[in-house]
Amino acid sequence: MSGEKKIRVLVVDDQRDLAEEIGNILQSDEALTVVGVATDGFDALEKMRENTPDVVLLDIRMPNMNGVVATQRIKSDYPDVKVLILTTFDDSDYILNAINNGASGYLLKDISAAALIDAVKNAYEGDTILPAKIAKRIAAAAQHVAADREIKLTRAFGLSDREVEIALMMYEGFTNRQISAALKLSEGTTRNYVSAIYVKTHTENRAEAIAAIKAVL
Repeated sequence: MSGEKKIRVLVVDDQRDLAEEIGNILQSDEALTVVGVATDGFDALEKMRENTPDVVLLDIRMPNMNGVVATQRIKSDYPDVKVLILTTFDDSDYILNAINNGASGYLLKDISAAALIDAVKNAYEGDTILPAKIAKRIAAAAQHVAADREIKLTRAFGLSDREVEIALMMYEGFTNRQISAALKLSEGTTRNYVSAIYVKTHTENRAEAIAAIKAVL
């Protein structure tokens, strides 16, 4: 890695010992450098003003400013910075909110050192990081929402079952990449479904389609 730019990582966790342990793991890889450790969202934003990272590894449950709010603030102030959420499976209520606020994905806290390092590198390259258990939970949440609203969308626009599912995820703020990850579709397939939704809702872009969907829900 000599001479190449290292990926700069900020680790944020209110358990400082754990944050430092994670930092040591990341620092062991020559492609990564830890530029700071923060204990909550406010601390993270302060440190980012001094030394902007490429990737923020962010605990979701923290005092003062939790990971969902911190993600929103970070992506608002630093849109190019990737945010990876550290979570336990019990935190699933937060999943949709953080992804809707721009998180690049989730890591379960029982992740191995090697997988943690790979996840940070992949997030930096633009991949969405979703463990299988979490992807399944996201898809289940989307299906639960669809159950209440699918009849309205089907009657209004004649959408297929899959188009209804994707239309509702669009309405909830999911990007094409996040829809693909949650529903295990290729991004090309997702784009095709989204294009079909534009045609059936008589719209020309995502914002118009979401407005049309909102109008009938």
